[in-house]
Amino acid sequence: MAMNRSSLRIVWIALAMSPWPMTAVAATPANSTSDASFNASTHVFRLDGGDVTYAFGVNTDGALESVYWGARLAPGDPLERPKAKGRAFEIDDTPEEYPGWGGGLLAEPAVKASFPDGNRDLVLQYVSHKINGATIQIVLRDIQRDLFVTLQYSMDADTGILARSAEIANKTNSPVLIEQAAAGEWNLPASSHYSLRYLSGRWGGETQLQSRAIEPGTTVLESRRGTTGHEFAPWFAVAQDTAVTEWDGQVWFGALAWSGSWRITIAQDPLQQVRIVGGFNPFDFEYALAPGQTLASPMFYGGVAQHGFSEVSQLESRFQLAHILPQAPQPRVRPVLYNSWEATTFHVTEQGQEQLADKAASIGVERFVMDDGWFSTRKDDHSGLGDWYPDPTKFPNGLKPLIDHIHGLGMDFGLWVEPEMVNENSDLYRKHPDWIIHFDGRPRTQARSQFVLNMALPEVRQYVLGFLDKLLAENDISFLKWDANRNFAEPGWPQVAPDQQKKLYVDYVEGYYGVLRELRARHPKVEIESCSGGGGRVDLGVMKLTDEVWTSDNTDPFDRLSIQDGFTYAYTPQVMMAWVTDSPNWYNRRSTSVTYRFLSAMQGSLGLGMDLNKWTPEDLETSKALIAEYKQIRSVVQQGMLYRLVSPREGSNFSSTESVAQDGNKAVVFAFLHSEQMQYPTPTVFPRGLRAGTIYAIRALAGSTVESTPESASGDFWMHHGVAFRLEGDYDAAAIELIAR
Repeated sequence: MAMNRSSLRIVWIALAMSPWPMTAVAATPANSTSDASFNASTHVFRLDGGDVTYAFGVNTDGALESVYWGARLAPGDPLERPKAKGRAFEIDDTPEEYPGWGGGLLAEPAVKASFPDGNRDLVLQYVSHKINGATIQIVLRDIQRDLFVTLQYSMDADTGILARSAEIANKTNSPVLIEQAAAGEWNLPASSHYSLRYLSGRWGGETQLQSRAIEPGTTVLESRRGTTGHEFAPWFAVAQDTAVTEWDGQVWFGALAWSGSWRITIAQDPLQQVRIVGGFNPFDFEYALAPGQTLASPMFYGGVAQHGFSEVSQLESRFQLAHILPQAPQPRVRPVLYNSWEATTFHVTEQGQEQLADKAASIGVERFVMDDGWFSTRKDDHSGLGDWYPDPTKFPNGLKPLIDHIHGLGMDFGLWVEPEMVNENSDLYRKHPDWIIHFDGRPRTQARSQFVLNMALPEVRQYVLGFLDKLLAENDISFLKWDANRNFAEPGWPQVAPDQQKKLYVDYVEGYYGVLRELRARHPKVEIESCSGGGGRVDLGVMKLTDEVWTSDNTDPFDRLSIQDGFTYAYTPQVMMAWVTDSPNWYNRRSTSVTYRFLSAMQGSLGLGMDLNKWTPEDLETSKALIAEYKQIRSVVQQGMLYRLVSPREGSNFSSTESVAQDGNKAVVFAFLHSEQMQYPTPTVFPRGLRAGTIYAIRALAGSTVESTPESASGDFWMHHGVAFRLEGDYDAAAIELIAR
C-alpha cells in the first residue's frame, strides 16, 4: 500500500501501542547523569565521553534522527526533540541515523533490501531501546515487515570516540536479500566551509594525505579488492573549515574496522548538509538472509577533536592502545626485530640464518624473524605455498636447532607465513584445486604465481588453523609475520548456491578473523603482524587481532617520512613497523647514511632488514648505539602524544616530529633535512606539549648535533625559544630527548 507522511505518523502512533512498546522509555529517567541517557519528554538519546557529546532522537515521524555531535555540552543543556522534515521531491531534509532505502529516500541509504515479492521499499522506525552504562542499543523495524535493525552505540569515557554498528535480522517467513549494509551514518551541520582529509596510495606509496573542499556531490573512498586495499585507508577527517590546522579548529573523524571490501561516502546535499555513510562495499554485494538469520555490520568509530589534526591523532592513538590492540589496555612496547628477507630472499639455509642471527644479537636486536623460503619446495615464488613444513634439505632436523641457537643469543624467534595463499605447484593445490576463490569454467588468474584460498570454506579454515597450530605447538615461536600478497580475482564460491555466492565478501573476512581469534586463544603469547603486499591490510578490524602492521614495502627512509606522516593521522605509531635497510635502497636506489635511516625508522616500531653480512664494523657499531638509544625512547615514541611539527609533504625541504610521554616527563624530537641550499640555517624547531614551568634537560641522541643551547631550561623556554638543529648536506637527520628534572 502507498504511504504518505501522514500515514507514517499514524504508523508511529500505532507502534507506540504495538507489541513493541516503548517500555524502556518510561524506565529511563530524564536527564540521566550516566554516560548514556534518554530523555523521555524530548525523545532524545545522549552519550557523553571525553570532551564530546553525541545526541540523536526519535523524531515526530518515528524515525531516528541525528541531533548533535560536537564539543561536550553541559548536563542540563536543552536538546529538543527533532521534528520530521520529510522528503521533498528533490531533496532529503532529515539527517537520519540509519536510513533504509524507501519512502522516497534520495540520499545514500544505510541499508537496502529486496523482498521475495519484488518490494524494495524499506522504511525503518523506532521500536525500543536498552541502555547499559555508556552503551545504547536501539531496535528499528520496517513499517510493515518484520525486518529489524539493531543499532549499538558505545562511547569511550576517555576520548569521546563513539563505536557504532548495526545488525540486520530477518524475522519474516521468507528470505530477504540485503543489497547494501552500512554500520551507520554520521551527520554534520549544514555548512559550505568543510574540508575533507583522507589517505590514498598504492603499493610502495601508501597513506598519502589528501585534502579537498567538500562541495555538493559525493566523494567515494573504497576498496573492491576483497581486502582493505592500498588505494584508500578506511578513514576520514572533516575539518570545520579550511583554516583548521594541526593545532586549532574542530575536526570530525572516523574509521571503519573492516578488513574486506568497504566503502565510505562523504556527500553534501543541495542544502549543504553533510552525510558520511560507511560499511560493506555494495559493489558486487548481496547477502541473502533466510528467516531467522542476521547480518552484522563492521564497527564504525567516530570522534571529534577541538584542537586540530594533532589532537585527532592523539585521541585515536590513546583509544587504539586502550581498546583496539590485542594486549589492550596496556600493550607492551614493540621489540626491536630483524627480518632476514632482504639478506637472503628465498636462499634460506640454517647456517646462513644463524650467521645473521649472531650479528643481529651483537647489535641489540630482540627478535629474529626468518622470512620466506624456509618451507616445502620454496626456492622461488612459483612453488610451495600451501605446504607448510620445513624444507628437509634446508632444515634436516626441523626448525628447533635454529630456534635454540636464536634463543641462546637472547632473542625470540619469529617466522613468515602466508596462510591464505597457495601456489599451483604445491601438494595442496593438486589435492584441492576447488579450495581457491574461482568461477567454474572460467580462467583462474594468478598474481605473484599464487591463488587465494577461500577462507569462507570451513574445510579451508580448518586446514589453515591446523597447520598454524601444529607449527606453533611443535616450535617455540613468538611471532608470525602473516602476509597476503594478492587480492581477489574471479570472486566465485561454487560450493554454495548462486544466490549465496556474493556472501564471499563478508564470510571470507569473518573466516580470516575466526582463524586469528582461535590461534590467539590457543597460543596467547604469540604476537602477529598484519602484512599484505606492504600496507594493503591496515584497519581497526585487523588491528584488534594483530599486534603490529607492515606499513609499506618501500623502506627508503626519505619516502617513509611522508608514508609515516600519513599513517599517523589514522593509526597509532605503536603498530607502525619501520625498517632500516641497505643503501642504496632497493626501491629507488637512493643513498642515505646509517643515522638518517635509523632516525627515520625510530619514529615508529623499529625493525632492521639489511644484509648484516655486508655491513662494515663501523656501521654495525653505529647501529648498536642507535638501537640502544631507541630502547630508551621507544615507550615515548610508540605510546606518547604525537605532534607533527613540520610536515614532510608537498616538497618540504625540512620536517620534524615530536612525541611527548603521556605524563609529560619526557619528549623526543626528530628533525630531517632533505638538502642544504645556499647555506641557509636549519629551521628552528618549536616543541609542543611540555609543562610550562617544568625544567627539562636536553640530550642529543647519538650522532645528533644542536646549536649552542642551555643544558636545561623550562618547558616554556623550549616551546617558545625553540631548538636549533645543525643539519648539513643532503639527507641529514638529528634527534634530541627532553627529560623533566
